[in-house]
Amino acid sequence: MPSALPEGDPAPANGALPASVLDGAQTRRFGVYVHVPYCRVRCGYCDFNTYTASELGGTRRDEYADQVEWELAFGARVMREAGLPERAVSTVFFGGGTPTLLPASDLTAMLSRIKTEWGLAPGAEVTTEANPDSVDAAYLQELAAAGFTRVSFGMQSAVPHVLRTLDRTHQPERVPQVVAWAREAGLQVSVDLIYGTPGESLADWERSIDAALVCNPDHISAYALIVESGTKLAAQIRRGEVAQPDEDLHAEMYELADARFSAAGLGWYEISNWSRSADTRSRHNLSYWTGEDWWAAGPGAHSHIGGVRWWNVKHPGAYATRVNEGVSPAHARELLSDTARREERVLLETRIVDGLPTHVLDSDERAVVSALIAEGLVDGRAAIGGRVVPTLRGRLLADTVVHRLLGA
Repeated sequence: MPSALPEGDPAPANGALPASVLDGAQTRRFGVYVHVPYCRVRCGYCDFNTYTASELGGTRRDEYADQVEWELAFGARVMREAGLPERAVSTVFFGGGTPTLLPASDLTAMLSRIKTEWGLAPGAEVTTEANPDSVDAAYLQELAAAGFTRVSFGMQSAVPHVLRTLDRTHQPERVPQVVAWAREAGLQVSVDLIYGTPGESLADWERSIDAALVCNPDHISAYALIVESGTKLAAQIRRGEVAQPDEDLHAEMYELADARFSAAGLGWYEISNWSRSADTRSRHNLSYWTGEDWWAAGPGAHSHIGGVRWWNVKHPGAYATRVNEGVSPAHARELLSDTARREERVLLETRIVDGLPTHVLDSDERAVVSALIAEGLVDGRAAIGGRVVPTLRGRLLADTVVHRLLGA
């Protein structure tokens, strides 16, 4: 089942933002995230806010695009009333769930609404996630014609028994076909992989790496499997039906992936992400890691504007009710303190290749950086240039790096 929403302060029904969001707004980029909460089946490892047809409680998928369009117009009005400067949208990301379970016309209609309300910046990045079995060539051509620039395919693995354990429905041979269709449409391509699935060997993982690289993607994301409480996979592990993931094997798998991706010309730029060049990095995800502004529409979606974070009601039915009543779908929100924003900056920017500027650290924290360099967790050459950048070992021990810095 989807994870629970966090607690927070009451969110105003009119969506009003405090005056503090204006501080520095002109220097922050603005993006839009659209959550599409539909899946054909629920994968056993997933606790995202997604729903199969039997879990929708009478809500209709064919009404969803209209609901999101209402929220996007609402969001633009809220931002204008807050006095925020007009900023064209730099990045758009349709995630889920499986956005491509909706007709392409629904995705293009929502993108059109974003263009109408805010406009797209020149060279804007517009991405949708897709399952390999949820699109065909015509679908991808329609997205590209409407202004989508990028598609991220949920490949996860090329090994049938691993896909079965993950409850993935596509056939491995489908992936190169959809990648070819995306390229023919003129879209950049990313593939998502998961490593550390119970029963997956290092040889299995290498097979998936090879299959992904054969597709010659512009970008690869590779995530270690995390067993979330309340999921089918967690219950299977608890009952002893499948093995608990092995952290040492996870580390071997990560090192193998980094070596193989690098040799193929894909450089890491965030712990779990590699790209062909700086131009093919996910700029939308980088906006999360660097504290930019974004409005997130849809059930359970989390927004952030100028140190204010809020999250929408979870279920599509509750979301539809709020929209139909003409009130904010936000469930709750929080105003981040200066301390919290600084801690998040340390947490997130020590994950990326551009690093955390050392000028934000105090003298005690700089001393910790020196110790981390000596231990091989932080790149000493980058530190000379004023940046805290993790080494390969530092990426594997990212939590340790953050805890040491914040505990200084």
